[in-house]
Amino acid sequence: MKNALKMQHDKYDLIVVGCGSGGLSVGLGMKALGFKVLMIAKDEEDIGGECLNDGCIPSKAMIHVANIVNSAKEAEKFGLKMSGEASMDLVKAYIQNIQTTIKKHENSEWLRAQGVDVLLGAASFHSSSSVNVNGEIISGKKIVLATGSSPKKLTVRGIEMAAYYDNQTIFNIDIVPRRLLIVGSGPIGIEIAQTMCRLGTEVTVVSRSEQILPNEDKELTEILKKRLEAEGVKFYFKSELEEVLSKEKATVKLSNKESTDIFYDAIFVAIGRELFFDGLKLAHAGIKVRDKKIVVNEYLQTTAKNVYLCGDIAGDLYFSHAAEFHARILINNFLSPIKKKLNNKNFSWVTFTKPELATFGYSQKQMKDKSIDFEVIEQNFTNDDRALTDNYVEGKLLMYISKRNLIGGQKILGGSMIAPHAGEMIQELILANSTGLSTNALFNKIYPYPTASRINQSAIVHYRSKNLSRTVKKLLQFTFKIFG
Repeated sequence: MKNALKMQHDKYDLIVVGCGSGGLSVGLGMKALGFKVLMIAKDEEDIGGECLNDGCIPSKAMIHVANIVNSAKEAEKFGLKMSGEASMDLVKAYIQNIQTTIKKHENSEWLRAQGVDVLLGAASFHSSSSVNVNGEIISGKKIVLATGSSPKKLTVRGIEMAAYYDNQTIFNIDIVPRRLLIVGSGPIGIEIAQTMCRLGTEVTVVSRSEQILPNEDKELTEILKKRLEAEGVKFYFKSELEEVLSKEKATVKLSNKESTDIFYDAIFVAIGRELFFDGLKLAHAGIKVRDKKIVVNEYLQTTAKNVYLCGDIAGDLYFSHAAEFHARILINNFLSPIKKKLNNKNFSWVTFTKPELATFGYSQKQMKDKSIDFEVIEQNFTNDDRALTDNYVEGKLLMYISKRNLIGGQKILGGSMIAPHAGEMIQELILANSTGLSTNALFNKIYPYPTASRINQSAIVHYRSKNLSRTVKKLLQFTFKIFG
């Protein structure tokens, strides 16, 4: 059975178009519950999606290597001597080995062994309840589109002269470029900026934004920017690539409207994501498109009532864990009379630089827009014992909590942290945020000393100590005299 199914022409319970994080989650989830599932991928390499092939996995593997290289350089402070340069061949081999390992359970043969039917080929709608794959019409009770997104292309004059990379090609680069020009200062651009800098590249970042990571708190992004600048990354904000003059020189228009030339050997573009679904023939299913996005409701349902979206194609949040979140919502709604709406109030994400910048829950702007009363806890790492031993006292935690009450049981509404391993350290804050635990849970928790996540408790302890009123202190002194 090379690429064909001996189709049983009775209707599938579920047809999933796309085999990335979202498609695999909803398809395998429904199959595990006993339903008849067909999954469709463009080709074998497409299985695993952006995350495995061009995104999370290769980027985090390359970041890991870059951090090892950087640690080796830092070891010279303690008397060790290092020599040589990073080999991109060895870096790529490391990345590909990890991808091969994951591919063992993300391929068509493995999926079929789990009882999922798989077709390879381009899918398009034949009707609202059927798709055409390789000339064969297949029907399904529910159809989920999980076809992902692609990096936006940079279109400036002369760009064809440049050695051009984006996240779909950078992990196959042959050599570590001597000079890399990065366009865009979002998570992908900033992760690649630090990674390539640590591997030995002179990195320049050009951004239309006034800061790195424009969706994050500027107070925290400034800490990260200073670290990147100390490592050698150069920034041009409120600027844009104006023209590529040659394979080694480009012109950048600066914030003051003047222009400057930048010399480079390669350009990495990270200016956002875009959706492509022309080949799906959405009109055949009655699925409407508006402003280059598929029209979808809060249940991830399109204008064709039995067709749903999962992952990037929903035009919501472009994260692998967002796709997995969508899958859980869809499975619930397929099976339960109590339907769940898409609600991102407890959503979290991490930028995997060193230090990491991790964010969860509501932002201050969102709470102000929703007229939610809140207080801000700010906790520096300056006097944290673990931060001192690990040499990262520049870390900072911002925690947003509900207004004070008599018993101190304030809810954790959101926040951000910048620190090494911040993505791991905020997991208990994410749990508290998503389950409604109060600050009492962290206040009363016993943390092994000196774990890094003790900073979460320290923040609450300092906040409560600082906000004890004179009246409360006098009352406590009185009860001490009587009962102590």
